[in-house]
Amino acid sequence: MLIKKFKLVALVFFVLSMLVACSANSANSDSEKKEDNDSTNNEKKTELVYASAKDINDMNPHLYTGSMPAQGMVYESLVENTEDGIKSLLAESWEISEDGKVYTFHLRKDVKFHDGEPFNAEAVKKNIDAVQNNAEKHSWIKLSTKIVSCNVVDEYTVELVLSEAYYPTLIELSMTRPYVFISPKDFVNGGTKDGVNGYHGTGPYVLTKHKVDEYATFEANENYWGGSPKIKKITCKVLPAGETTLLALQKGEVNFVFTDDRGADSLDVEAMNQLVDSGDYQLVRSEAMNTKMIVANSSKSDNPVSETAVREAIWYSIDRETISKDILNGTETVANTLFSSNVHYADVDLKKRGYDLEKAKKILEEAGWTLEDGAEVRTKDGNKLAMKLYYDSNSSSQKTQAEFIQSSLKEIGVQLEIIGEESTSIANRRSTGDYDLLFNQTWGLAYDPQSTIAAFTSESAYLHTTSGIEKADELYKKIEEVMVSTDEETRKSLYTDILTIVHDEAVFIPITNGSVTVVAPKNLKGISFKQTQFELPFERMNFE
Repeated sequence: MLIKKFKLVALVFFVLSMLVACSANSANSDSEKKEDNDSTNNEKKTELVYASAKDINDMNPHLYTGSMPAQGMVYESLVENTEDGIKSLLAESWEISEDGKVYTFHLRKDVKFHDGEPFNAEAVKKNIDAVQNNAEKHSWIKLSTKIVSCNVVDEYTVELVLSEAYYPTLIELSMTRPYVFISPKDFVNGGTKDGVNGYHGTGPYVLTKHKVDEYATFEANENYWGGSPKIKKITCKVLPAGETTLLALQKGEVNFVFTDDRGADSLDVEAMNQLVDSGDYQLVRSEAMNTKMIVANSSKSDNPVSETAVREAIWYSIDRETISKDILNGTETVANTLFSSNVHYADVDLKKRGYDLEKAKKILEEAGWTLEDGAEVRTKDGNKLAMKLYYDSNSSSQKTQAEFIQSSLKEIGVQLEIIGEESTSIANRRSTGDYDLLFNQTWGLAYDPQSTIAAFTSESAYLHTTSGIEKADELYKKIEEVMVSTDEETRKSLYTDILTIVHDEAVFIPITNGSVTVVAPKNLKGISFKQTQFELPFERMNFE
């Protein structure tokens, strides 16, 4: 009996021991899980994963196929364009000669490229020479036509010599490209026009991994002269805009989206609001950065769009209020001119063309475009009033706007075919002139008005838009004059004339003023914007 009692006690003790052990193991397991979760949370607090509808592409900063937000993380310029004007960046200070032809820059002495190469006057000269050796590619930027030479004065002093005074020099040197700096070790054949064999800049982030059409990873430059960024890792994940991106955000696969360098948002307004309403995300929007517009090809003589009257009728047929309030849900404001009034030199008194279908019909009638009984499309001399409008197939809002405009133009007797294409294809059409109408946008605050206006004369940009107008020669002459003028009042007068000519000819049909929109985790702080619509200062951000 005693033996039985002992066995029973022993059994109970064994069971209790097992339970305690299991409980301890469970506690240890829970503790390990908690540590894993804490580790994951800590990792997330130093990492951003953003969605992009396109790959970062070739990151050569002296060419134009790369993603500008990505290039902005890796490369830097001599000076920075800010809300308060031009500030120092890689150049600590500078002087401009009395005749405006010589710029002398004094460089920072504590800067290295990502590969350890020193940033100095010799590196500056090699980079600027590399850009200038591919001058045809950069013809849209007038500074490229003014630089005579770049000279090394001493190890940290460099001199830029121009053929004539050019007032936007510092502004154009501050752009995302092409006047930014890559390690000379990355050069191919002594330059960059034939490609590069690496992507080592001086910026706050280093490109560490890139899988084409899937993702790219950028890690903090711990030796950055401006201090190591608090966000240690940024991943650009390539995802189709719309539902796929929304699902990725909801699953936690990405945690950041913003307006990309095509002016397209990865999410529509409804999806953005849905995320904000969840309480996990915040929406931050910049001031007006650009003008979204329809660009008309005035040089296409075999198409009705070459007529000023037709372009003006299209302008009157667009209901911007509905586009702004209903299609874009108030995220963009109505634009009545090429540039918003907050753009320097652009606060000009121009004729307002509001939404007026009857006015549009009258203009077409007076221009000889008649609508026969029972017909839906106007004709003149046996030709139909028909044209094509190209939009970015990755932008749901552009598609909706195109359909809405198509419907409006049908009411005035215009047959509009709408065609969605990749942004690169549309850019190619713009440069070759193979279009009637296409969606586009101005360069943005940091670039305007000078860059968009300089592009009026460039084959790679808006030459086909402006070359068919009656006052094309006068327009181009005034553009040349304004870029070299050293007198402020003269510049104002010339810009007024330039903006009046293109407005009267209705070659740039404004729709809305756009902003950069960011959807980010609610606990991400330090979200701000640069003067350029193409970059975000990730290095200023941090999690609470």
